[in-house]
Amino acid sequence: MTRYLLWPALLLIALVSSSAFAQRPATTTPTRPAATSPTTQPAPATQTAAAIPTSKLALIYTDAFADPKQGLLKLNNMLTKLNAEFQKPKDELTAMANRQQQLDDEIKKLQQATGAPIDQKSLQAKISQLEQLKVDIQRKNEDATAAFNRRKQEVFGPLQEEIGRAIEAFAKAHGINVIVDGAQVPLLYAADSIDVTKAFITEFNSKNPVTASTTPPE
Repeated sequence: MTRYLLWPALLLIALVSSSAFAQRPATTTPTRPAATSPTTQPAPATQTAAAIPTSKLALIYTDAFADPKQGLLKLNNMLTKLNAEFQKPKDELTAMANRQQQLDDEIKKLQQATGAPIDQKSLQAKISQLEQLKVDIQRKNEDATAAFNRRKQEVFGPLQEEIGRAIEAFAKAHGINVIVDGAQVPLLYAADSIDVTKAFITEFNSKNPVTASTTPPE
């Protein structure tokens, strides 16, 4: 079964399992009593060398896909349009945050006023407004975040599958057996020669040109 963008997780599981097996402490062999007569030990079995398959490993950094200048044009085009869809709630939240700061400053000014009695009625009214505004901001932010995440999944779910298929096709076309996502798997060392990120981005962009009709799915 083809699995898109899951190779790093599977590789990690394999590495952890191998490491645990390699670190297993050796069992202690019980001491045998000395034999009264020499025994003939069986000749060790002849070990045949296991066939080691040759494989071509490549490295890709998927976090580079979202680079606005050198990343995947289709992805960034969709991201720009998605952000535009949610510009209105973003602006509303910004205005509410500014109002919250304004009320907070007014309350502090009333509390710190000297030379005149504090207008408790005005102060309490502003405190009530501030508390209600905080609740409204939290609710609106939660609703906007949930709506954004749902829309993001609608937009980028199919695109992620498309990119996964493109990576598979790229690997097959270039004789690559395994592609590891360097953005997901911790790497101690990797030669620059196996990094195919730029080559894949260039190929994907050439096959998926961004046009005015490239819009997020409804």
